[in-house]
Amino acid sequence: MANPTTDIPGYWDRYAQGVAPPDSEEESAPVFEWTQYPGHGPGAELLGEPAYALELGSGRGEAVAALASTGVMATGVDISPVQVDQARKRWGHLGAEFHREDVVAFLRDADQRWDAIYSVWGAVWFTDPEVLLPLVHERLEPGGRLVFSHAQPVPGAYGVQGIYGSGFHGRQVWIHRWAYEPEMWEEILTGHGFSDVEVWVEPAPESGHVGTLIGVASR
Repeated sequence: MANPTTDIPGYWDRYAQGVAPPDSEEESAPVFEWTQYPGHGPGAELLGEPAYALELGSGRGEAVAALASTGVMATGVDISPVQVDQARKRWGHLGAEFHREDVVAFLRDADQRWDAIYSVWGAVWFTDPEVLLPLVHERLEPGGRLVFSHAQPVPGAYGVQGIYGSGFHGRQVWIHRWAYEPEMWEEILTGHGFSDVEVWVEPAPESGHVGTLIGVASR
């Protein structure tokens, strides 16, 4: 029997093709948001005032573009060729920079540091924190911030979680993501040398709907 396989770039390529913006949105101004609810919750102020910022898992690149439009030297890295190509075409004119690479490899090979490294429903959710956080800590400037967001965890389902990226039919293709309650995230971040750690769940605008976990920590 063939070994099960996974295709993470392919998964995100298919995701990107499913959420490509209509032509009418191509020239809209980019917006920086942490939550899944437009216009709800905090914005880029959580990053402080970075001169250089890096997004891990930048997807379609809107958050990177929003920073670039304010003069920040903003860079995004994503594993999906389709998403990186979309981001470059849509936002390259703003000076936003996008790289197609695994975030762990990118951080390991990087020869610079950033004032802010962040993840909007991106790589911090989909990468083992025991691997990722030491690299992020090393690539932050002293006093720099790590900020991330992802879905509010399902009660009682914490740690690594596996999902089949192509549903329950056909070849086994899976991805992993890591979810913790705010208190556990705070312990993990502190244990990796971060300070001024604060993690909370930003409530949804409508009671009973899924909230957004947001974490802020400094080197």
